[in-house]
Amino acid sequence: MTDLAVTWDWIEFAVRWLHVITAIAWIGSSFYFIALDLGLNRNIPGPADGEEWQVHGGGFYHIQKYLVAPERMPEHLTWFKWESYA
Repeated sequence: MTDLAVTWDWIEFAVRWLHVITAIAWIGSSFYFIALDLGLNRNIPGPADGEEWQVHGGGFYHIQKYLVAPERMPEHLTWFKWESYA
């Protein structure tokens, strides 16, 4: 019986820390999107509402924001909504 109680305590400990780490990642993701939105260059031609260039880890990223879905959607689309379910 003692082994079961100790095991249960370790499971609770692991789940609590998983929750804490997930919350930190979720808040960091929220800060990233706030900074991304505030840094957009809104004076661009075309259907995009804004764009931004970023560099990270030696790679360059060109990000464009659309208020509505563009006519042609990419085959692979990354959604950032699943992080909130953790």
